[in-house]
Amino acid sequence: MDNTKRNPQKAMLLSIVPGLGQLYNKQKVKGILFLAVFFLFVLEMILFGGQALVGFFTLGAVPMQDNSLFMLIEGTLQIIITAIFLFFWVLTIRDAKKVSEAMNRGDKVPSTPKELMNNVYENGFPYLLTIPAYLVMTVAIIFPVLVTLFMAFTNYDFKHIPPANVLDWIGFTNFTNIFTLSSYRETFVKVFSWTVIWTICATTLQITLGILTAVVANQKFLKFRRFFGVIFLLPWAVPAFITIMSFSNIFNDTAGAINTQVIPLLNHLPFIDIPMIAWKTDPFWTKTAIILIQGWLGFPYIYVMVTGILQSISEDLYEAAKMDGANALQRFRNITLPAIFLVAAPTFVTQYTGNFNNFSMIYLFNNGGPGSLGGGAGSTDILISWIYKLTTGGSPQYSVASAITLIISFIVISVSLVVFKRTNAFNMED
Repeated sequence: MDNTKRNPQKAMLLSIVPGLGQLYNKQKVKGILFLAVFFLFVLEMILFGGQALVGFFTLGAVPMQDNSLFMLIEGTLQIIITAIFLFFWVLTIRDAKKVSEAMNRGDKVPSTPKELMNNVYENGFPYLLTIPAYLVMTVAIIFPVLVTLFMAFTNYDFKHIPPANVLDWIGFTNFTNIFTLSSYRETFVKVFSWTVIWTICATTLQITLGILTAVVANQKFLKFRRFFGVIFLLPWAVPAFITIMSFSNIFNDTAGAINTQVIPLLNHLPFIDIPMIAWKTDPFWTKTAIILIQGWLGFPYIYVMVTGILQSISEDLYEAAKMDGANALQRFRNITLPAIFLVAAPTFVTQYTGNFNNFSMIYLFNNGGPGSLGGGAGSTDILISWIYKLTTGGSPQYSVASAITLIISFIVISVSLVVFKRTNAFNMED
């Protein structure tokens, strides 16, 4: 082993060129590998990266020759590659300093290929397993999110569609337009308000139904409990797409089963006179229908989860509560509900965030209709379905849609973090 003292500061300075600090520490294999990565990055910057970054900032200048959208995407990819290299660069500097300090203390430092492999296996094996997952996450999640983020700061609309036109960076104009231009502001306020109402009502309904059915089916005095369990699972067994389309036909104003069969049957009962309901042509009744349908579709999942939780609650707790004089409602409120929320609170939060972006329910039932709120939105459109219409209509507004997407993401993430914090969700401490 080389007993020569090393200067950690010198090792760090040499690592400005990745690998030189490792070579200074007599780690030849590691130094050569780090140098190879550095030269590959430099070569990539010369052949592709530099031009990609320039194109990202300029977004082109000549229509039909410069495709601004491709430049934006390539530039975003290059930014990710550069960020990964900078992270690697910081690690090489840190590694050179730590190895120098370890050598000065007389610690054994791996230098041969075999020693390096053993060190990686013993100390870095978890990182080797997680690195592929991080790479996939970068490509599948971070990359599209960044493209959407950057697109929100451009003028990408039906008047500026590459390659016939070049895009320009316009800063926060799209965000300010949403809240200042009357054509967007009024629509955004109405759509956002309905999105919140829809999320709260539909999700609360499915959670309430799921808990109630699970509690009822878990009662020991109830006969044929397995039969009821199968019945409660039927909405989950049928694909949601088929269920929504079926209910769309059932709630049809003129030929649907509700108006043609159920309501006439009820009107034969004494003191009941229900008029035909405009389920798909009146915004109020359309909203009512989709909330009810979502409650039907969503409660089986809650039912299954809560059933498992109920079976884990000790009977001794209920027996002790009975001895103390607690009635059924008190036992439910003080024993059953806390146990359910203790385990299921994170899942309940995800149910709310999921319905906040529940595109299929809104679009498949009545295409966001009836009527129009302006700005391309229908009376029952939520933010996510409005975004879809903004990007697929006759006058696509991609940049505005991207801005609204970022607003949705901010709202969902913020609310989720606050609720997770207040409910101690994912708290692994004793």
